[in-house]
Amino acid sequence: MSKPDATVVNNPWQALRKFTAARIALGRSGVSLPTSAQLAFQLAHAQARDAVHLALDAKALSGRLGDSFAGGTHCVTLSSAAGNRDTYLQRPDLGRRLDAASRTALQEMQQNQASAASYDLAIVIADGLSALAIEQNAQPFLEALMRKLAPENWTLAPIAIVRQGRVAVGDEVGELFNAKLVVILIGERPGLSSPDSMGLYLTWAPRIGLTDESRNCISNVRPAGLSYEEAAFKLHYLLTQARQRQLSGIRLKDETGAANGELPPTSRNFLLEER
Repeated sequence: MSKPDATVVNNPWQALRKFTAARIALGRSGVSLPTSAQLAFQLAHAQARDAVHLALDAKALSGRLGDSFAGGTHCVTLSSAAGNRDTYLQRPDLGRRLDAASRTALQEMQQNQASAASYDLAIVIADGLSALAIEQNAQPFLEALMRKLAPENWTLAPIAIVRQGRVAVGDEVGELFNAKLVVILIGERPGLSSPDSMGLYLTWAPRIGLTDESRNCISNVRPAGLSYEEAAFKLHYLLTQARQRQLSGIRLKDETGAANGELPPTSRNFLLEER
């Protein structure tokens, strides 16, 4: 085991590192970063790149979700108009729409219902810019959310898993399902300390062409960020308020902490859609 480098000069605020995962108080060796800090940065950069290019195993995720909930959960696997990862990264617009085959499949699914099916909520899962985030967080978060929805009168559409999907693809899926609300779980752009962060986007009356002011966002859902239980609590509040007030986006605020005088919540509105 190597000994600490005696030439590293520590920063006086190094104790603050226990409060954040940000790269602060790394010390210095001469006028440069210490070798250990530089190597840690390179590793984090490689992990972020890997998260962007990792393919989502939609079949395995569908199987896990089906096994997680009582009575099983019907999942449908779809694809965006971005046919592969390279196209997805170069053409964000294609990731916001379903491909023709997926759109037809949902239309036929609705037509085959005994009557015109409509749902209170459609749940969409998309790989986004980090399939790793979905692989690690989607199932445990949904388990926490379902515990809150189960006692209430919510009709749920089959869970849609979209490959090469961006945020707005959820609006198209919700519209095709004739759902009053849609929530999309999506992998967020990896940071250098968070390659596994999942975002949640909520839209009332989803339809093609909506923009970001129509959506609410809860960000950084992961064990090292916003916990599954807290994220489920906040999303359940927003879902309930959206259904009662028939709106979402900039007109709907997360007030779950307002009564106790807490700090502003972590959910955010009106984000630029880059996912």
